[in-house]
Amino acid sequence: MIDTGNQLKVPRPDPNFFILREDLENLQRFNQMSEKHPVNILTTGNQGCGKSSLVRQFAYIHQRPMATFQVGLLLEAGQLFGQQRLKDGETYYQEFLFPKAIRTPGCVIHLEEINRSESPQALNELFSVLSEDRSIWIDEYGMIQVAPGVIFFATMNEGESFSGTDEMDEALKDRFYRIHLEYLPHEVEREVLIRKTRIDGSKADQILKMVNRIRNNDQIRISVSIRHSLMIAELVAMGASLREAMIYSLQISKDALESLLLSVQVETGETEVNRAEYVLYLRNS
Repeated sequence: MIDTGNQLKVPRPDPNFFILREDLENLQRFNQMSEKHPVNILTTGNQGCGKSSLVRQFAYIHQRPMATFQVGLLLEAGQLFGQQRLKDGETYYQEFLFPKAIRTPGCVIHLEEINRSESPQALNELFSVLSEDRSIWIDEYGMIQVAPGVIFFATMNEGESFSGTDEMDEALKDRFYRIHLEYLPHEVEREVLIRKTRIDGSKADQILKMVNRIRNNDQIRISVSIRHSLMIAELVAMGASLREAMIYSLQISKDALESLLLSVQVETGETEVNRAEYVLYLRNS
């Protein structure tokens, strides 16, 4: 393990994180590719489906230091690297974590919500560090070269329901491999609920039956993420009714919930069985 001080650390493991075997195998390939040159991976998918968790577990599995940068906080070009500050009437340049991270061999760099920056110009530096040259000139540093083995992960939510997001620049998107995460199949999400909340299996089935009917009803414009189903399960495990758990977890009124429950009760079809194989990340790496 590389000693990077207190700022860059290997994340903790999550023994309950499931991943599609196909994604697992390709992540292993990306890890091998990074031994030859830095790799960029764009992770997309439904809200709360584990995009950030995937990045953390990749870093843990391969014992790589990791740094996360909130792209939505960037207001102008150069803010990833540092900023002019004022102290005792004098200006000085304060170095941020980003230049240290990209110069750390094997580092996993997580660019969170890459399509939420306040200004498109704020991402200009990324074109250079994500390109084949993997270098950028910064006046305060000179030429900065991305270290060997560095992997860039970018995560983002897509769609009109996410305020403050933009379409990702095609020239920037072109620099990434892409992993798209879907909702977990019923039996896998059921296992996650049981493992993380210790909920009874029958109650987990009851929660997911309702959740999946909402997800598969195009007329209901409520997004129920895996994070939401966990929140519901945790409340139910603590003694709340399913109605109470849904009201507090989905942030909807009782009247809206009753209308929602009534609308899903008229459905007769069950969710289609997903035959894709999901495996425990830690156990299969």
